[in-house]
Amino acid sequence: MTTCHVPTDPPEDLVPAATVVVFRRSLQPGGPPELLMVKRAPKMRFAAGALVFPGGRVDAEDTALARRLLPNEDEALGAARIAAIRETLEETGLLIANPAAVSPQAVREGREQLLREGALAPVLERMGWELDPWRLTFYAHWCAPGVRPFDTRFFLTDLGSGQVDIAVDKTENTQLFWASARATLALCQKGEERVIFPTRRNLERLARHDSFAEAHADAQAHPPRRIRPVIEHRDDGDWLTIPEGLGYPVCAEAMASAQRG
Repeated sequence: MTTCHVPTDPPEDLVPAATVVVFRRSLQPGGPPELLMVKRAPKMRFAAGALVFPGGRVDAEDTALARRLLPNEDEALGAARIAAIRETLEETGLLIANPAAVSPQAVREGREQLLREGALAPVLERMGWELDPWRLTFYAHWCAPGVRPFDTRFFLTDLGSGQVDIAVDKTENTQLFWASARATLALCQKGEERVIFPTRRNLERLARHDSFAEAHADAQAHPPRRIRPVIEHRDDGDWLTIPEGLGYPVCAEAMASAQRG
């Protein structure tokens, strides 16, 4: 077996991004927690037609707002928190990390403003909203391969009962639904849906947990470090791999399978 060299420094052209795994309690008594999944539009350049968690790239406005709200946070991590909140509202109509209750009508109005303006700060000011970005648990940090690799920080957040209104944006995405990590993996196993390599690995990790508390504890037990998949040339073909010991139960997948999703 020949293993590719694992670079220690990230490339300079990384695109900072953020994504958030939104939990809610199962509607079935005793069932595993459900996660909010988004289906990407087939026309998108990244993960076209695949299931992903809500999220997207970090904008300059996210960094500016993070400096104001999270002055003691690492700047890149703080900006990712803000981007995760903003993208979730844009893509799903769901306001997360808000300490006070907000009416569905107000959330819809704020989302419309956000879609028009593209920045979260003026929406917060106009709507009188406050955020608590610390409600997002830093879960993982992935640098997926690609022409312009995304440097993505994954977060967790919990809605509890999850009785909220959601609506797909119908531009970047075509569908929203709630499903457990196990159920989502089963859809992919049957060929009904597809996921990209980082999403699959995180679903496998999340599928081991029967509550948000367990997932949160897992994040604390495995402090995130940047994961950069590499290709290993094995006797039975090429495999896409990640390091062991970072909380992931599966650390390798045949390239042919990884490319299919």
